[in-house]
Amino acid sequence: MRPYLTNLLKKIARMQLGSKQASVNDTQLVPIIKNLRVELSHALKEAFFILIGVFSAGFGLKGFLLPNRFIDGGATGISLLLNNITHWDFSMLLICVNIPFIILGAKTFNIRFALKSITAIALLALVVHFVNYPTITEDKLLIAVFGGFFLGLGIGMAMRGGAVIDGTEVLALYLSRKLSITIGDVLLLTNLIIFSFGAYILSVEIALYAILTYLSAAKTVDFVVDGVEEYVGVTIISNHHEEIRLMIIKKLGRACTIYAGKGGYGANEKTYNKDIIYTVVTRLELAKLNTEIDKIDDNAFIIMGLVKDLRGGMIKKKPLK
Repeated sequence: MRPYLTNLLKKIARMQLGSKQASVNDTQLVPIIKNLRVELSHALKEAFFILIGVFSAGFGLKGFLLPNRFIDGGATGISLLLNNITHWDFSMLLICVNIPFIILGAKTFNIRFALKSITAIALLALVVHFVNYPTITEDKLLIAVFGGFFLGLGIGMAMRGGAVIDGTEVLALYLSRKLSITIGDVLLLTNLIIFSFGAYILSVEIALYAILTYLSAAKTVDFVVDGVEEYVGVTIISNHHEEIRLMIIKKLGRACTIYAGKGGYGANEKTYNKDIIYTVVTRLELAKLNTEIDKIDDNAFIIMGLVKDLRGGMIKKKPLK
């Protein structure tokens, strides 16, 4: 299996070089094959996270919320509310409600993010439609707490894979950039509108349980991905610091800061000069950053830390040319 995969990667590498097989030597193929292997391994890892997220969210919906006519916040909550009112198929509603947010995501982030997200949402719709999860409980408190937990776990795992299965996070990110308000405020306002409609159309009791479901889901998402509105400060120490710096600027459209540093551990216990790169990215960009760093230096020393507050500088993403 491994020789077959290596030969396949070589063929793809030759296609990327745009040369005939006879004119391409192994030296030219090595960096391209390495990049392809990194892309493949990261793509498989992200796909695994998305699949876990899809089945977890499906369990929360089919095992708790849908059988008991509960609703939640976000695009999923809108779909559940419409399902309660119209009795249309929830799977179709889930896709239709999320499509405008995914189109917005393509403009805000990139096409790859939009394709991964619409694929994840379509998979969730298929899981909800075809997989027969058992109805776990009819206790309203347990439905609200654990339905929200599994739904939040699914949303969080999908985000770890670089996609979303609830499009309101994309809307919140977009409006926060345009209107200079926090993402938390946008999500709160959106969900208040949904819960108000739920209270008016269904009942106040269901709306109150929906708030509890939303809080449970939101806390679970925070636990899995440390919050969609939080930035991550990334410090990178590598011998290939110049290549990584150019990658951050050209491929991610992010600014970075270079620190002049000295390595404290090396051959013969001698210090050596080394530039240190610091940049700030969003959680949704971490998967792409890690992939690109591994292409350049898979032994790079990377430190990541959550950034609670930002002010000044070039925080917003620079448009790529």
